[in-house]
Amino acid sequence: MTHEPTCCHRTKERSEAEYKSLIHRLNRIEGQIRGIRGMLEKSAYCPDILAQAAAANAALNAFGRELLAQHIRTCVAQDIRSGKDETIDELLDTLRKWMR
Repeated sequence: MTHEPTCCHRTKERSEAEYKSLIHRLNRIEGQIRGIRGMLEKSAYCPDILAQAAAANAALNAFGRELLAQHIRTCVAQDIRSGKDETIDELLDTLRKWMR
């Protein structure tokens, strides 16, 4: 893993800190999902399960926001500086898909 973020259109080398942060978030979300499954298996009350599902959804959205911010700061900014204006269309398409 390098500490200098570089990007191309299909892969990205992330800094150690960025990688660890994203993996940590995903591990927490995974734990939340397992917890929700456990609640369902134990016949927990529906509103309690829904509250946990909302928390997991919020955590996944926070993960997406962080990943998007890093993408804009690195890949998108680098491509625009290099004259690759098609990156703007790719970003807009990504935003449309993410905001559904």
